[in-house]
Amino acid sequence: MEVAILTVGDEVLAGDTENTNATWLAGRLTDAGATVVRILTVPDDRDLIAETVREWSDSFDAVVVTGGLGGTHDDVTADAVADAFGRELVVDPTVREDVIETVASYRDENPDLVEAHDLDIDVDAWAALPAGSRPLVNPEGLCPGCVLENVYAFPGVPAEMRALFELVAPEFGGDAVSTTLHTPQPEGSMVETLAGVRERFDVTVGSYPSSGGRNRLKLTGTDAETLAEAAAWLRERVDIVED
Repeated sequence: MEVAILTVGDEVLAGDTENTNATWLAGRLTDAGATVVRILTVPDDRDLIAETVREWSDSFDAVVVTGGLGGTHDDVTADAVADAFGRELVVDPTVREDVIETVASYRDENPDLVEAHDLDIDVDAWAALPAGSRPLVNPEGLCPGCVLENVYAFPGVPAEMRALFELVAPEFGGDAVSTTLHTPQPEGSMVETLAGVRERFDVTVGSYPSSGGRNRLKLTGTDAETLAEAAAWLRERVDIVED
């Protein structure tokens, strides 16, 4: 299963917010056996988001979009996903009721803050999702997510994104398996060996510097037996440190 991750937000591109969502999603998807083939961050640009979603939806098995959902002026992701499929935004009654309940709960828990700032939100703006999408009610916050065809849209707040992803996590999977080895050898000393493991086995291998003077070797394939054979072949030729 090939999955592309699209993170949305001017604040991410400006470096004001660290893109932990993409890292977390990539890890969860990889652990599930899916293959992450794209990670891209774009600004809060409705046309650009729509164009990217439309293109990726046709090219990959699934697209995960995070950020830019909600009812504020710069939240354009729901509109963009709707545009990508030629849909309108509609308000789902269940989602609307959840938004109302969430706001009421916040008012009860923060009366002084609500009074001081005269809190009043446009419920329909927060509850609007692309027509025909599957709503994902947010257990951690105000803004819902949704699934439209093979596109999964989540809010950008990390706790909310993770909670909503868990609702659909079983829908992601694949045949990819991987194993990680650690070695004190410098990368330059392993060039021929790493080329050799690629030639002999149907696996990919990456070499990544790690802290503590050890390099990390990650082997990935689609067959567990082949992966084990490749790892054993490397252990005979590279100084591997067992954890």
